[in-house]
Amino acid sequence: MHSSHTIALANRPPLVLGRRALVMGILNVTPDSFSDGGQHDGVAAALAHAQAMLAEGADIIDVGGESTRPGGAPVGVQEELDRVIPVIQALRSAGIATPISIDTYKPLVADQAIQAGADIINDVNGLQGPPEMAEIAALYQAPVIAMHWDRSWTAQTEPLPAMADYFHSTLAIAKRAGLPREKLILDPGFGFAKSLKQNYTILRQLADLRIDFPDLALLVGTSRKSMIGKLLDNEPQERLPGTLATTALGYAMGGHIFRVHDVRANSDVLRVSEATLYGPPDTGN
Repeated sequence: MHSSHTIALANRPPLVLGRRALVMGILNVTPDSFSDGGQHDGVAAALAHAQAMLAEGADIIDVGGESTRPGGAPVGVQEELDRVIPVIQALRSAGIATPISIDTYKPLVADQAIQAGADIINDVNGLQGPPEMAEIAALYQAPVIAMHWDRSWTAQTEPLPAMADYFHSTLAIAKRAGLPREKLILDPGFGFAKSLKQNYTILRQLADLRIDFPDLALLVGTSRKSMIGKLLDNEPQERLPGTLATTALGYAMGGHIFRVHDVRANSDVLRVSEATLYGPPDTGN
């Protein structure tokens, strides 16, 4: 069922992944993210939202300062730094010891975020953007969430073979930079340059991706995405039920980490899914 992984972090206990899935709470400090843009783009608001997600059971906080939604405006390096670094510093100053990931494709932002207290790099380019990203990850021995985003895909692309080729390239880049293979967490990149059919094919065949990479952990990020909205004809704020369905199915297919907006609801789904696959805790009842 679920493979087991222990991923070392430089300054705190390791991530232990297996049958107990981890919930990554999304902390967008942007004015234009597709679902929650502008809601948490000040330090005080971001800190309050992070604390609320932790109270609901978040295991990781993912801080992002640039929206990667279709049509989103690019953000300069300094502007992104100005958004994310004060938030990371505030989280650490507040005594929050939970692992923090920095959602960025810019090497300098990743470097400065790690120095400010982040532990994990969440790269939408899967280390296939600027070469410095892999080098920075190797320098700090920081785990990398390597997302799949191949802009050359068409509606005729067969998802799983093409995705496997992409991730083999990512692993080769990491190896050349000196980043151990076990530091990589694979993210199929739901919604990124993929058709509706391709998204659901990937979700249905996640277990096949695990067969190709049995030694690597898997992140599922479907929360409120257009693959749900296009199917159900609804807006991002109406997509929680659809998200929960993808979370349950993604867990059943072997997912380890779930990147979500709605922490408590997804945590509940994952606990019930775990009890279904492995049995509930022994409470004597």
